Amino acid sequence: MGHTGERNTNFGMQDYRDLIQVDWEGRIVWKFNEYEYIEDPGEEPQWMARVHHDYQREGNPVGYFVPGMDPKIDGGNTLMIGHKKLLCKDISDKPLLDDTIYEVTWDGDLVWEWICSEHFEEFGFREDAKNILSRDPNMRPTGGGMGDWMHLNAMATLGPNKWYDAGDDRFHPDNIITDGRETNIIFIISKETGQIVWKVGPNYDETPELRALGWIIGQHHAHMIPKGLPDEGNILVFDNGGWAGYGVPNPGSSTGAKNALRDYSRVLEFDPVTLKIIWQYTPPEAGFVHPTDSNRFYSPFISSAQRLPNGNTLITEGSGGRIIEVTADHQLVWEYISPYWGKHFKMNMVYRAYRVPYGWVPQIDQPKETSIAHIDVTTFRVPGAAPGGTEAEVSIKGTLPYQASSALCVSSDTDEPE
Repeated sequence: MGHTGERNTNFGMQDYRDLIQVDWEGRIVWKFNEYEYIEDPGEEPQWMARVHHDYQREGNPVGYFVPGMDPKIDGGNTLMIGHKKLLCKDISDKPLLDDTIYEVTWDGDLVWEWICSEHFEEFGFREDAKNILSRDPNMRPTGGGMGDWMHLNAMATLGPNKWYDAGDDRFHPDNIITDGRETNIIFIISKETGQIVWKVGPNYDETPELRALGWIIGQHHAHMIPKGLPDEGNILVFDNGGWAGYGVPNPGSSTGAKNALRDYSRVLEFDPVTLKIIWQYTPPEAGFVHPTDSNRFYSPFISSAQRLPNGNTLITEGSGGRIIEVTADHQLVWEYISPYWGKHFKMNMVYRAYRVPYGWVPQIDQPKETSIAHIDVTTFRVPGAAPGGTEAEVSIKGTLPYQASSALCVSSDTDEPE
């Protein structure tokens, strides 16, 4: 599934014209575009889906492989994230590029719609956040200026899960989990009422549990691990770090916009009831000294995490085009770096990657998997490089060896306690 094109960016931002489904020969077998009729100056009037970032087809709650949960390919409803340009004086007097989530049938009938700004008071913004939001709701220049105040970037249904089976209605299988990149909020929407029934953020300093979870910033791909996969029922999210949020000004944010800052990423798996972290992959788990070397695991935007049937996690560190598979005990067992660089946006970024069974690609025979030894960067040489090692060494009489301490100009997790 994908799109045939994007709206002229003079008038919209990340507005895709349609959502289509194609077969293996590239023939369009399903298409939806009749969400809003668009008449942009100088452009051909047309219907558009205004879909962006994420969509889910009935049969699979999360969009990636789950045993026994194949998405329907010749029927079923489709959920997608969309856009509306509107005014909401509770947020700002400036035009907003608001997010919606809507559902259409196979025949293209709109059967459910949720509009983000209508639930502004349910998000729990403090007065300092409301202040900067009213002045600058993340204004973008497109369309004469619009505030991309929430920026939903992921959406999935919860699907069957142990929490609902135990009687917690917040986790009804039809409920929808989504997250706002600009607000640092992950939340669940009741499909029945449209109300927000569970959330973390925008503030992570209000309870001991939230403080232990830590400030989630600019996150992507928040979802509940589906039933049938290891650690089912927990929330899995790529916590980007970078810059996001609204609140009190600080040295990194003179206005209070994008006032939460962190120069490394985390992949978190946590219990949605206790908020306890069950598993994580952060710079220390990746083998980096924290915080002095933490930015070596860092993607300030895009990115994702997928729980695999073998218990490993596929992580897309998107801004650098890096995809890795790590085990439950944090061993790196597979790695790929995209060699494809953009012509206009000069990065090799990968928005999100999924692993699917070989059988899902019937055009090719199942390949033979071959183990490749990890590259030893202390000895590796590119063609034409000088040999490693030194040509000569001298010793200076009276010098002392380095101390065993790893103390640096700044403290790190390798400092020995007093």
